[in-house]
Amino acid sequence: MKAIQSGGRMYQQNSSHQQWLEQAITSLGGVAGTVHIPREQFLHLTAAVHIPEPVLKIVACIPDGKGMAGLAQMRKQAVQTCDLQNDASGDVRPGAKAVNAQAAIAVPLLDTQGEVQAVIGIAWNTAGELTGEQQQQINARVSEFSGHL
Repeated sequence: MKAIQSGGRMYQQNSSHQQWLEQAITSLGGVAGTVHIPREQFLHLTAAVHIPEPVLKIVACIPDGKGMAGLAQMRKQAVQTCDLQNDASGDVRPGAKAVNAQAAIAVPLLDTQGEVQAVIGIAWNTAGELTGEQQQQINARVSEFSGHL
């Protein structure tokens, strides 16, 4: 693990998580992404790709239920938006708009007891709904992440 200083906050970058995320984003045609691991009632950032520093500072440690990742953890199901820049659902926090992307999804990885082991975020540079095939590909990649925990 490598500590990354981001503004006044630090997060522990996990090299295995970082490598997996970079490969997952490339294979899914994404442009940005994050990996968060739950610890002590927060989601802690362990990997990030193309996330601006002001956003890294905000997402280094996420309280339950905040933003797309926090909602995915709380709901134990994927949270998505067709357009990060113009989302009016309330699920997307204002800081997410600083990410140079459009469509995005946060997917929780659940263990056999239904507990969240990680939340994976992926974003694309085009707006629009994800197709069923894209969602299957995302779910398959997220399932693979369990080998990196």
